[in-house]
Amino acid sequence: MLVCLNGTFISAQQAKLPISDGGFLFGDSLFETFKARGQKILLSKEHLDRLELSAQLLNFPCDRPLIESSLQQLATKLSAPASRIRLTISRGSHQGLTLPDPAQGWFLLTAVATSELSEQERQAGAICVIAPNQRVNPLSQLPQMKRGNYADCLYAANYAQQKGAREALFCAANGNILEGSTSNIFAVIENQLVTPPTESLVLAGVMRRQIINAASETGMTVAEKMLPLMTLLQADEIFLSNSLIEVLPVSIIEGQPCNRGQYWQSLLAKVKCG
Repeated sequence: MLVCLNGTFISAQQAKLPISDGGFLFGDSLFETFKARGQKILLSKEHLDRLELSAQLLNFPCDRPLIESSLQQLATKLSAPASRIRLTISRGSHQGLTLPDPAQGWFLLTAVATSELSEQERQAGAICVIAPNQRVNPLSQLPQMKRGNYADCLYAANYAQQKGAREALFCAANGNILEGSTSNIFAVIENQLVTPPTESLVLAGVMRRQIINAASETGMTVAEKMLPLMTLLQADEIFLSNSLIEVLPVSIIEGQPCNRGQYWQSLLAKVKCG
């Protein structure tokens, strides 16, 4: 594992935080997950743009130039064919509920080897279940962000694992599918690519935006609209997306086989080239 704290590379054993840190006490942190192939970090600008916007909305300290410089140094140290990189930022130590001085803020980069999805895994498709819990946003007046307060996604993801599934899909009380615990969802319906709109409960995924752009380039109409579960189950094709898996078809939802298509393959080729 590679570890970089505030621009300095250290061992994992040296990476320590005070027990008064807001990320530890309250989950008050922001994070991004990047994928690297070899020594190339993919879509780093897009990830940092999203992080910077979230930091501005929540008044988090975010030294983007130093983070960018540290990412560049990190890239030169990567040795695996594929790596998963996590960037976390925190405000620092709290005294009660008062937000710390911005000077106490810190950022942490970690990198570990990861495995690419095989062609066999993509062809087999993802088995999905419906999450037993609801997707939440404690800051409902703001867009959904990648915050350290991640319990809803954590519990949903573990529920999926317990059920032998790859992903748990969040379903709103009105029956609309929102997203997966770690992914956005797309469906091909009557020659349209449909995905739920990014509002207070749906994350504006970096790979989601790449797929929308790629679909538009192929001439496919993209509709960001509500996606009821019953409509999803009748779709011509369904797939998941995030920065690590890129595009992964869905084969089964709650034990019901899904229609399979091939459009995902053209989108995968486009986002990989991008």
